[in-house]
Amino acid sequence: MLMEFTTATFAARQERLRAELRERRLPWLLVTSLTNIFYLTGFRGSAGVALFGAADGRLWVDPRYTLQAREQARGVEVLEERRGILRGCARWLHRRKVRKVAYDPAHLTCAEFDALSREAGTSLRWIAAGGLVEEMRAVKDPGEIQRIRAAGQVTASVFEGLLGEVRPGVRESDLAAEIEYCFRQQGAEGAAFETIVASGARAALPHARSSPKLLEKNELVIFDLGAIVQGYAADMTRTVFLGEPSRRVRTLFAGVLRAQQEALEACQVEAPAGSVDAAARGALARQGVDRWFTHSTGHGVGLEVHEGPRLGRGEKARLRSGCVVTVEPGVYLEGFGGIRIEDTVLVGPAGPEILTPATKVRWTIA
Repeated sequence: MLMEFTTATFAARQERLRAELRERRLPWLLVTSLTNIFYLTGFRGSAGVALFGAADGRLWVDPRYTLQAREQARGVEVLEERRGILRGCARWLHRRKVRKVAYDPAHLTCAEFDALSREAGTSLRWIAAGGLVEEMRAVKDPGEIQRIRAAGQVTASVFEGLLGEVRPGVRESDLAAEIEYCFRQQGAEGAAFETIVASGARAALPHARSSPKLLEKNELVIFDLGAIVQGYAADMTRTVFLGEPSRRVRTLFAGVLRAQQEALEACQVEAPAGSVDAAARGALARQGVDRWFTHSTGHGVGLEVHEGPRLGRGEKARLRSGCVVTVEPGVYLEGFGGIRIEDTVLVGPAGPEILTPATKVRWTIA
């Protein structure tokens, strides 16, 4: 059984947010990201606007979600609005003569902000304060870690169960569909993102989409997959070879595996995020293949499959205990294919813990 998110869970998150607002001398924060609203209140509808102040919070929803919000949302007053939820929030601010509100511009369109400003009135000052909730989300609590671990276990189990079906003549798209079907069979809500199965020359595309292409003998196949369990995602990549790999393929695979291992070892509490990327690039550079590594080494994962912290070149943010990140070095050669090995990893005082424990040893399929 997964640990329940209780009223106390959301109360603690809201109090952390209020402490941050007090430190920044911000009386109110408007939250329009549905992911952040779920994190702070537990409400999982597809429309909602929340407002948090020094002592209380409010959640505006339209009539489709009134009952759901009253059942799910914790620590906020639920307000039904029939004439537009942003408008309802703005009118509330105007009536109470609120003078300053922070908001996250990354989650509000220009049109929405203009409408909000007009309705709230010219006396209200809007303060751009992006990333407040995202910074909180970067460190996972025990319930979140439990869900990501469960998603990782499903992801690894489905991949290992699928290996027996990977052979020449099978469509990429069929394998991707089977993966997503098996996620649900094993209790996940579904796929955290569109599953990637890319073979042959298409494996050189880091974000290829699964296609009707048939797998062929003597080619690389990349699988990038992740289940989602109670809102929390896992992210994992494995690469296999159909047939007997050449010396070049074996050397490249061993090099990427080594780069991932060195990057994993760098995932320590208080380590700069950029040091993980540097470890992967350094390992690939010693083999002369770093020029074919074309993306960052990793990213945070949780309620979203891409969130903070970013494990990229020069990133200064330090990893904290409870951060969950991906570690995914790769090499991509046009016309030849690609190799990527990725795990979802928990950073903690005892060192990194891999949450997607699928085999990396069984990578050739005769």
